[in-house]
Amino acid sequence: MRVLIIHQVPYRKVHYRRALDHERHDVTYIGHPQRMADLPSDLRARRIVLESDEDLVAGIVGRVGPEDGFEHVIALSEFGVLAACHVRAHLGLPGSTLAESERVRDKVKMKVAVAAAGVRAPRFAALPAADGTLPWSGRTVVKPRQGANAEGVTVHDTAEAAVAAYLAADDPTAFELEEWVEGAMHCADGIIDGGKVIGFSVSEYINTPLDFIDGVPYGAFHVPDAERHREFVQSVVAALGIREGSIHLEFFVAPDGEPVFLEIANRVGGAGLIDAHLRHTGVHLPSHEIAIRLGLPIPEPDAPSGKYHGWLAFPGHHLPPGSQLRAAIPDDLRRNTCVDRLHALEPGDPLPDHVTYQEWLVPLFFEASHADSAELAGFLTECARSVVMTEVPG
Repeated sequence: MRVLIIHQVPYRKVHYRRALDHERHDVTYIGHPQRMADLPSDLRARRIVLESDEDLVAGIVGRVGPEDGFEHVIALSEFGVLAACHVRAHLGLPGSTLAESERVRDKVKMKVAVAAAGVRAPRFAALPAADGTLPWSGRTVVKPRQGANAEGVTVHDTAEAAVAAYLAADDPTAFELEEWVEGAMHCADGIIDGGKVIGFSVSEYINTPLDFIDGVPYGAFHVPDAERHREFVQSVVAALGIREGSIHLEFFVAPDGEPVFLEIANRVGGAGLIDAHLRHTGVHLPSHEIAIRLGLPIPEPDAPSGKYHGWLAFPGHHLPPGSQLRAAIPDDLRRNTCVDRLHALEPGDPLPDHVTYQEWLVPLFFEASHADSAELAGFLTECARSVVMTEVPG
């Protein structure tokens, strides 16, 4: 089998060879230099390195063609989903159409689809009415229609203030307006095969991605009885026509206990979600996705840990370039039995200059677990409250 992989997700997160035998199959990786540099040197594969500032789609279609005989194109990054559609069309390969992929990238199109299917979702608008109003008046979110990681998202106390911010944007049509939803923010991470949810876990957030943008720790922990959300998850998948691959579905649990759709991505979740799901369920999400997309046997799962897992990331992107941070971790937290791994930058290591949740890039990152979800939640919440990050001279 000849496979073209658009390489954007760090290799250490995906471990392509867990599912794809590089000795048996003819594999080609293509991508920008920084990402291509993280491929293991002993990985048997062809490598095509684009220019640093080269457009992804133009770079790929300019270097590969139907004559190369590729049978599949794999893209596991949210930012590669639409690119893969263009590349498949260029190579004459079947797969998700651009319209299908846009439903899981464009936040207006996805909410139109789920609302039409009767899934509970916040009120939203692609643009204000002709008189500049919205059909609600309270707290309102303005967010990029095709954004990720909460970048570019702003929250406003009133609909009027949100409309003003929307209209002030360089390109307002790139944004949507959304009614604020009260409730605890959750995510479901799992695998879809043939349009069916074949397994997932649910995590509750500690703070939110938007808080992280502003310099606040952010994390998640598994919650029990995730199966009570199966009907909700399946209804979202059906409404959007997602046929295969990983999903990362964010939703609120409203005060009445019911889930409220926020957004979904047809790819693996970031931060510590892949490893947490693996330990909790035994399923390595990227490997299962690759196997399903390539028609290969699904790998046997590992033994589940029998515990709930979670993680907590401390940001550094919000500080000026050249800044340094020192973490003061109380001994009772550092030595707590919940701690599985503790990642920290070494003195002198640069802070990230962009929003990232990767454990090897942020100043401090906890991986934790416990047999009791509430105990795990309490531990990670206390870490977020009690660990002091102090800026020191660079």
